[in-house]
Amino acid sequence: MSETTAARPNIILIITDQQRYDTIAALGFDYMRTPHLDRLVRGGTSFTRCYVTAPSCAPSRASLFTGLYPHTSGVMRNGDRWEHSWVESLNAAGYYCANIGKMHTWPYDAPMGFHHRFVVENKDRFLEGREFQDAWDQALAARGLVKQQRLLYRQRDDYGKSLGAFLWELPAELHSDNFVGDAACRWIENYREDKPFFLEIGFPGPHPPYDPTPDAARQYFGEKLPLSPVHEAELAGQPAAFKALRQHNVEVDHDSIVHDLDPTEAQRHRQRAYYLANVTMIDEKLGEILAALEQTGRLENSVVIFTSDHGDCLTDHGHSQKWTMYEQVTRVPLIVWSPGRVPAGRQIDGLCQLMDVGPTILELAGLQPASHMAARSLRPAWEPGSDWQPRDFVYAEQARDNNLTSTEYMSMVRDTRWKLVHLFEDAEGQLFDLEADPDETRNLWDDPRHEAEKNRLLAALREWRIATSIRCKDHTASHR
Repeated sequence: MSETTAARPNIILIITDQQRYDTIAALGFDYMRTPHLDRLVRGGTSFTRCYVTAPSCAPSRASLFTGLYPHTSGVMRNGDRWEHSWVESLNAAGYYCANIGKMHTWPYDAPMGFHHRFVVENKDRFLEGREFQDAWDQALAARGLVKQQRLLYRQRDDYGKSLGAFLWELPAELHSDNFVGDAACRWIENYREDKPFFLEIGFPGPHPPYDPTPDAARQYFGEKLPLSPVHEAELAGQPAAFKALRQHNVEVDHDSIVHDLDPTEAQRHRQRAYYLANVTMIDEKLGEILAALEQTGRLENSVVIFTSDHGDCLTDHGHSQKWTMYEQVTRVPLIVWSPGRVPAGRQIDGLCQLMDVGPTILELAGLQPASHMAARSLRPAWEPGSDWQPRDFVYAEQARDNNLTSTEYMSMVRDTRWKLVHLFEDAEGQLFDLEADPDETRNLWDDPRHEAEKNRLLAALREWRIATSIRCKDHTASHR
């Protein structure tokens, strides 16, 4: 390794919002157009079974930036307050820390340990923070433009049948993902501090509204896209809380989406095409970010990490967006790229959690992760001679909120073969044999033949909740 790459590296953490695991061509999904993400896959190490700790934005992100599960971070739903993170440790250790784009903290502009924050939040803020003017709002207003948003979409004749898919009709450079990508490139080009930097780039997409520019959308119009069939037997086997969630999303237009209980193939294809086009737009900006790092002479001494906070059902399983525990929601892409530091072209299938990125970054910066963290560093997975052990189980949880309204608390445990979803004080749940049923269509919760697996996973959930609550008790109390 050269003297330059032996120095403390710059660390660039790129987080998209609501991007499924099956959206990168080089990972086996050839309907995608993602040349720059493919470059990261070919030149870096991909963790193909990375799972979030919560199926919604703020709890998942707070977990990532604290190394704690939601029930110990105290952030169980969007709008729960969180203001501290391990970024403070990077700051104290001499890193210049900047955020360009979305973090989804509450308050939205909490310092979080960053020297500089250029905040761009949800595309369509409606329930919380509607009055907050982020950098994107201000840029649109300076041009005399009004952001495409729910109040305007509701005026469209096709609003009820669009499934949240609308073309971006304003100037392309003002699309939220183009805006964030361009701002990140400018920051890299203008950075002059004599210290390594940590840069979090938060793209608002492909979170709905699914709003690609027309040029991006056209790339997917005529393509055959994978749409998982939804059968009545699967819907009938879902817990009552999930059936209520489906109906709720028909009646309440979260994020400009009016859900449809029985959408046509054309509706589903159009939604999927717009969503994937938004991923391709982000991919293009990723290419420009890598070019900016190279042009400023920083690429050799940088680590780029790409991931997302959770996925999106996109009408698979009959559901809209997140708030469930299906693979489309809980499994996300995770790529670590740094030629000379991280092996090229390696795919690791062992179970890990998204929050494991936190201690990984701290170790890359030469720091020791805090002992109270439930997160585990991924660095040993690629370091020669290290003994990295995949997780035996991954977990996720979600409290009752404005979307998941018919259960107080939902939790998930998954091992390499089985997945269980538990609903608090509810006799119903979900149990899937992912080896025999990878599409999660046959709920085995009430099948007596699998009672032993059900009880084994319920016991794992109980032990996890008890152990993590005790180990993180002091930290949780000090940050309330």
